[in-house]
Amino acid sequence: MVHAIRVHQAGGPEVLGWEDVEVGEPGPGEVRIRQHAVGLNYIDVYHRTGLYPQQTPFTPGVEGAGTVEALGPGVTALSVGDRVAYAGPIGSYSEERLIDADRLVRLPDEISFDQAAAMMLQGMTVRMLLRAVHHVEAGETILVHAAAGGVGLIMCQWAKHLGATVIGTVSTDEKATLARQNGCDHAILYTREDVAARVQEITGGKGLPVVFDGVGGPTIEASLKCLRRRGTCVSYGTAGGLIPPFDLFRLNRMGSLYFTSAGLADYIAERPEMLRRAEDLFGVMQSGAVKVKVTARYALADAAQAQQDLAARKTVGSVILVP
Repeated sequence: MVHAIRVHQAGGPEVLGWEDVEVGEPGPGEVRIRQHAVGLNYIDVYHRTGLYPQQTPFTPGVEGAGTVEALGPGVTALSVGDRVAYAGPIGSYSEERLIDADRLVRLPDEISFDQAAAMMLQGMTVRMLLRAVHHVEAGETILVHAAAGGVGLIMCQWAKHLGATVIGTVSTDEKATLARQNGCDHAILYTREDVAARVQEITGGKGLPVVFDGVGGPTIEASLKCLRRRGTCVSYGTAGGLIPPFDLFRLNRMGSLYFTSAGLADYIAERPEMLRRAEDLFGVMQSGAVKVKVTARYALADAAQAQQDLAARKTVGSVILVP
């Protein structure tokens, strides 16, 4: 028997129970992996609270890294002992787990398990946003909300590497310093500055070609006001609350704006595209253009406290759970 976090009903952090589970042997196309590190992400909170409903009981978590322990029938692309990582399939809050082999990628030797667990979901999300949803070009100025968060810090570095000027929103002076240290050219403290007014000031009234908004309800109005004619608002999360319904014709009146809601699952659905995106992520990591620092570690058994701290904005950067 191994241990895992189990959720039997949606609710607060207290519903995250530390239990014995039977993992079993891998079936056709599956492998069993022993996890060395597990990523902590806001989507885990959505699953736990029922905002994104799951059939109960379930094990939360969508990101992890570890070693292959056993192969199911038909698995030929991996070997026992391989170092692997993944982003996407729910069930990572466990010491061991079964997972489809085609959802795993081999880790380069230069990337640790901790780094992998801290970057797979967030890093491939950034790759999706900057290179697929909106292809950021050198010379563009972009806005990144929550610039001191896990996704935000990676995005600031990667966008700077691409030659963009990066504006980031943060809540405190400490987070502003952290964002600047990671490639953010202009840090806006949304707690005491008007974000849209500052963006217009920074851009000389031109506005932005794109805003990346993972916060949702509290920021979406400012995001739209920051855009230039035919600019794009990219929503990829609702960490601050759901986006209220709005009149789509407003996009026309505000300058024929574009609005999209992007989810990573649709950008890594096919294995070849998943491997390409992972290869790009590993490439910028290995080159040193993007650095992922684990800012906090919690024992997996303490997942309730970790999620509580994440939701309360007490964490910065990338946080992992250690089985």
